[in-house]
Amino acid sequence: MEVVLLADVKSLGKKDQIVTVNDGYARNFLFPKKLAVEATKANLNVLKQQLAAAQRLAEEQLEQARAQAAQLEQVQLRIPVKMGAGGKLFGAVSSKEIAEALKAQSGFEVDKKKILLEEAIKTVGNHEVELKLHREVNAKIRVLVEEA
Repeated sequence: MEVVLLADVKSLGKKDQIVTVNDGYARNFLFPKKLAVEATKANLNVLKQQLAAAQRLAEEQLEQARAQAAQLEQVQLRIPVKMGAGGKLFGAVSSKEIAEALKAQSGFEVDKKKILLEEAIKTVGNHEVELKLHREVNAKIRVLVEEA
């Protein structure tokens, strides 16, 4: 019997995959637990429509990320920090502070986890920071760290 998987099933397949299984396995395990449905024409059409809708949504998200990246490339953040003797910073500028400054100065709200910093910024001056907006789209912003 051919079934369409509604969820990932260990040692059988991934979600939305069409697999062939024994009738008893399908009726006694997969169907009652709502892990699969029979691969009828109606169910296959529903699957096809769901995959098409998911594809359209993914394309929209990619286009939005590209548009946002183009806008973010123009942004230059100014982050004032306290300085100690000898021109050293008190602490460092972290991804959280960059996210807050980005929201306050340009209105873009970006999760601090999407700001790719190898380590916190510990020097005054211009720095280039990369943002991961989508799995295929990265943007670079310029951050000017200056004395408060």
